[in-house]
Amino acid sequence: MSSPERQVAATPEASASTSIWRNRPFLILFLTSAFATCGAKVYELALPLILYDMTHSPLTMTTMRSIEFLPNLLLAMFIGVFVDRFSKKRWSQWMVFGQMILLFLLYALVESGRAEVAHFYVAGFLLMAFNYGYGNARVSIIKQVVPKPLLTSANARFSFLYTLIDIMGPAISGFILLLSSLHNGLLITGIAYLIALIAVSFLEKEKAPGAATPQSSFWQDFQAGWRELLSNRPLWMITILVIFLNATSGVYEAMIIFFAKDHLNLDNSQLGLVLSVAGAGGLIGSTLVSRLRKRFPTGRIMGTTILLLGVSYLLMAMAQSTWMLCLSLFLSGMIGTIENICIWTFRQESTPAHMIGRISGITGSIFKLGMVFSIYGSGWVTVWQGPWAAFLAAAIGNLLIFLVYRRLSLWRLA
Repeated sequence: MSSPERQVAATPEASASTSIWRNRPFLILFLTSAFATCGAKVYELALPLILYDMTHSPLTMTTMRSIEFLPNLLLAMFIGVFVDRFSKKRWSQWMVFGQMILLFLLYALVESGRAEVAHFYVAGFLLMAFNYGYGNARVSIIKQVVPKPLLTSANARFSFLYTLIDIMGPAISGFILLLSSLHNGLLITGIAYLIALIAVSFLEKEKAPGAATPQSSFWQDFQAGWRELLSNRPLWMITILVIFLNATSGVYEAMIIFFAKDHLNLDNSQLGLVLSVAGAGGLIGSTLVSRLRKRFPTGRIMGTTILLLGVSYLLMAMAQSTWMLCLSLFLSGMIGTIENICIWTFRQESTPAHMIGRISGITGSIFKLGMVFSIYGSGWVTVWQGPWAAFLAAAIGNLLIFLVYRRLSLWRLA
């Protein structure tokens, strides 16, 4: 099968330098994302902690986490239509502004003693919806302003940023806990979003060639997005496979903490250090992926990562020590990052610029379909046989996905 190369509109930056760091729109987006991602990490950690401080109920905390997961699953494909219909810059500004206002309102409610659990549930849902809305617009803008040869490099830089902030998660948690009042974290995060709002304002307002027009209805644009995805057979096949890849990774990630604490008896500080190993692997993966794509076809890289991720899951099934746990986490972090960047970049490369918001939104929703069921099922498997059985199931799952991947001839994608 040949690669589905599609003609996309040339961008003003297409003949610019070969260094992604000399691309002004990219730098603005990178700076904006740095503040926005740090802010998102803080409120992802702070909201459950504040709720637990208010209610002392673990159920309230887990409900908060579940609600934060819903926007991506339920709204992503519709958000993509709006991103394609409107100015990407103006949309990004509204998404960042919405998060900033919500955080300031939550802070004011807690400070005045009027905050209720329902306020946090609603705010958590909206915060994650706005966060995804900004993320979709960022992907769309990158497609427009970064020349095709630099898309892998651009995605790798963003992956490096997100992984680095994930590694800083334990440090951020410690910082929040050191605050005199936990809700002060919301005020600090709101200020981070204010800085992000100022940064994104420096973007030039652009409109992708062939973008949706006012004459087309929302549902016509939505249906056009689905037709575009279904007509791009390689991307559609990869999208279906990612459902199962995310399911196996969800099983793996859901059981790591339980395995580390219940079987290896690690305390919280040791667990934080161990989990940072996966982040270190992710950082290395994000620096390697550009070189790998220059030397090997994309299809071969993605197929190899599917197989190697299965190996990392198998290592966890056999783990009897912290060192084996760390090796598995390092490999899964590095290989998973390479795989994700290749998928994101292939999606951008094979999608017309005026469709990228819808394609990103639709695929983003589909990607998550299997995670809820696999994570829930992994709990039952662990109760029945132990965590090793869940890890083994994830490894076997990846092997089967690899065989299907080869069968679909995706291995030969350029």
